[in-house]
Parts: sequence; C-alpha cells; structure tokens
Amino acid sequence: MATANYSRQEDQFLCPICLDVFTDPVSTPCGHNFCKNCITKLWNTNKSASCPMCKEVFTTRPDLKVNTFISEMVAQFRDEAQQQASSSSEAGEVLCDICTETRQKAQKSCLDCLASYCQTHLEPHLTAPRLKRHELIDPVEDLEDRICLNHNKPLELFCKTDQTCVCMLCSVLDHKTHEFVPLKTEYEEKKAELGKTEAEIRQMIQKRREKIQEIKHSVDLSGKNADRKMAEGVQVFSALKKSVEVGQAELMNSIQEKQKTTEKQAQDFIKELEGEISELTVRRSELEQLSHSKDHLHFLQIVQSMNINHLPSTKDWTGINVHPPSFEDSVIRAVAQLEETLSADMKKLLVQAELKRIRKYKVDVTLEPDTANPWLNLSDDGKQVYLSKANRNLPDNPERFSGCISVLGKQSFSSGRFYYEVQVKGKTGWDLGVASKSINRKGKIKLSPDNGYWTIWLRDGHEYKALAWPSVSLSLKSQPEKVGVFVDYEEGLVVFYDVNTPALIYSFTGSSFTEELYPYFNPGLNDGENSAPLIITPVSIK
Repeated sequence: MATANYSRQEDQFLCPICLDVFTDPVSTPCGHNFCKNCITKLWNTNKSASCPMCKEVFTTRPDLKVNTFISEMVAQFRDEAQQQASSSSEAGEVLCDICTETRQKAQKSCLDCLASYCQTHLEPHLTAPRLKRHELIDPVEDLEDRICLNHNKPLELFCKTDQTCVCMLCSVLDHKTHEFVPLKTEYEEKKAELGKTEAEIRQMIQKRREKIQEIKHSVDLSGKNADRKMAEGVQVFSALKKSVEVGQAELMNSIQEKQKTTEKQAQDFIKELEGEISELTVRRSELEQLSHSKDHLHFLQIVQSMNINHLPSTKDWTGINVHPPSFEDSVIRAVAQLEETLSADMKKLLVQAELKRIRKYKVDVTLEPDTANPWLNLSDDGKQVYLSKANRNLPDNPERFSGCISVLGKQSFSSGRFYYEVQVKGKTGWDLGVASKSINRKGKIKLSPDNGYWTIWLRDGHEYKALAWPSVSLSLKSQPEKVGVFVDYEEGLVVFYDVNTPALIYSFTGSSFTEELYPYFNPGLNDGENSAPLIITPVSIK
C-alpha cells in the first residue's frame, strides 16, 4: 500500500515497486534499491532477472543481500516519523504563541492581547501593572473568534435586543438603540436559567423513575392475581379427564396471554420512559457540563445555540397507567365453555358408541333397476345412481317411478334392524330414507310418513329438512359427506347420522310399520353443480 504525504527527502526511503517504506532493502548490481520481497516476487513472476528501473537484464539472478546502511537509515526514519506522529497527536493542547523554537504548552490565554502564553511568557501579565488588568482565561484556541468581525474589537457586551455578543463600537454604531449588558451579567443570568432547567429535568427524571416503579408494582400485582386465578383454575379442572384437561389448558393460555399483554404494555412503557430518561440525562449532562464553564463568551455562544429554555420533547405520563387485566370471569367463562364442550363431546361420544353398536346391523344394499325413473343411470354394480342426460325409454312397469327421479333398493326388510351408508359428498340436492312397498310411484309424490316415506333431503346446497308432517328444518353444524340410515322395524324408528362427524341428523320415532321397507334414493336434479352420484358405500366396523 502506498504511503501518502512524504517529503522529497522521504522519497529516497520508498520502494519503487510497492511505493512504501523499505522493508529489508536490497541493492541490484545496477545500483537501484528495492524491498527484498518485492524484487524477489517480481523476478519469480517474470521468470527472468532485470531491473524494473533501468531495465538492465542480468544473465544470472543476483544473490541479493540486505543493504545494512539503507536499512539503518530506514529504521531511523521510522523512529523519527513515529515520534513526530506521537507529538502531533496530543489532542486538546494549546501552545504558546510567543515561543519561537519548541513551543511550550500554554497556561493562560489573554482576552485583551488575544494570545496564549506558557508559564515563562505569562510572567509579564502577572507582574506588570498595566498587563495585570488584562483578563486571563484557561487556554483556548479560538481567540480570533472573540474579535468582532466588523470592528476588529474584543466582544465584551451582550446585546439583549438581538441576543448576540458585540464589541464596544457595535453598541454605539450598529446597535446604538439596543439594550446591552456585560458578558458576565448575561452569563450569570443564563447560568441561572440553565440551573432552573436542569432542576426541572431532574424532577422529570425522578417522576419517570417513580412511574417505572409504579408500573412494575402493577405488573407484580397482576402476576400474583394471575397466579391465584390459575391456581383456582387448576383446582376446578383437576378432577376432570381429557376434555377437562383441554379446558384447563385453554384457561391457562387465556390468563397467560392477558398477563403477557400486560407485561408487554408495561415493558413498552418502561422502554419509552427509559428512552426519555436517557434523552433527559444527556441533556442534563450537557447543561451540567456547560454550567461549569468559566468562559463567558464561549458559554453564551453555546447557550444561544442550545436554546436552554427548551425542554426535550417528552410524553405527559400523568394519566398513563398499566391496568391489570381482570381474571375474575375467566374461570366462569371457561367452565361454561367446558360445559358446552363436554355436552358436545358427550353427544359425539354417544353417537360414536351408537354407530359402533348399530354398524353390526349393516346390510348390503344394491339398487333395483326395475324401480328406477327412466332419467336415472345406475352403475353396473348397483351401488351408484345419477341423473342421465336423456330419457332411456324404459318400460313403464308398476314398480317404476315415472314422475319422480327416484329408485328403491333391491333388498326389503319386514323385521329386525338394518343399517347402510350413502356418500353424498359434492352434491347440492338429494333425498334419502326408506319407503313402504305400497307407496305411490307414479306422477307427483309428496314425501311424508303418512304417504309411506321416511326421508330427509338437501336443497340448494344448504337447506336440510326432515320430511315429517309438517316438515322440520334441520340446523347442521357441518355438511354431511356420508349419511348413515338405521331402521329398527319393531321400534318404529328411522335414524339418520352424519357418519364422519359423527352426529345425529334426525330421528323418526313412534312409527308403526306394517309393510316391507325398501331403501329409497333420489340424486336430485342436475343444476350444473349436482352431477355427483349417490354412492352406497361399504360399512366399516371400527
């Protein structure tokens, strides 16, 4: 790396290759000097030995030895350069303006002479009667800044009208109608204001520290309250089983989230308060440091630039508090929710148990083609039915539905219990249930138990009804994808289940069956969204 700011004399210690001060200087036979490492690398790269300065080519690579004379000169140069850098790096030193050889450190600066003096050259100011009247201050470098630029006179007065420092000529020329005071008077006045501001800042800091303690205390109370309520929650839920343990965990999470929210709010307030304290502390330190200044002019100039009467921008914390969340109703709400959850869970468990029990009455149901409306297509295995795009022109036998797009199962049941499942996933309309042997199958049909039909249906993708008399609208929490149909012939019972949830959909009770019963299916009209088939699915005993 090249070294900057060398004098002409220093150039002789620079390597022509790296342009830095020699390291292990060597001389070539032609008399030029290089760093040993630099010339060696160059020759190794070029595969030949030549001088990079005069281009003289050496038949045999010279055996280079360190030039001790140049090496010693370089070492001496480095030492001198280091000493000079060390001497010049002493920050904040003001040197005597009178010393002619080695300048000594100044002891005082004279505002009248506009010069700084070491201890020796300060002596006349301490002994000569005329000079003893001069104003001496601690050494400063900016004495020329204390001279009026307009009149080349010392700045001795403060113009209160223009809020600036002026000389004596300014007071009778440029500012003759203004109000003036000596610099020292303004200095003392501003210093008093500075002290007042500093006291206000101290008070603001103290109030904020007190606010932090108040917030921390609120958080502690909130934490104890949270712990107490969590303990109550544990006691309430400890005797319950899996569903109760879930309720307990939810309660704990709710309380802890409230507490976390409270703690986060508190931490945010504390962080903001600490930030304001930090800013106020910095301002207070600046004012405190300035208050120790005995340099009138410097003090007033800094005061003018700082605007000491202006307090740092902070928030009014008077009405800001951390309000601990109320946990009083948490347990009550959790118990109420648990009661509802347990009720739903119990119903689900009962349905699961019921389905497990009735699945043993499963039957293999297939569709009877002789009963299918001509607009229906049946799968070859008799397990699926969907609406055809064209009438199939089937014979109109007595068993066939002609006015309603329906079909019956082949199997009939006149006693006992039976159960089967039908997939209705993806459909927006369908009818399912059981029908008596003697039902009307021609023309318009009204589905109801009085007419021999025990069915439920879906219309428009969301309207579920049990076709009793009168019909009953069903409110389902979820859309069934598979419907189970159970019949207890002797008990006069037809029950529909949402298999996947599981949940009870509807029960026809108190019926008196006197005829054979057949599974009944209607895939619904195809409105563009209802093309999926009804599928009789195998019943799995879990």
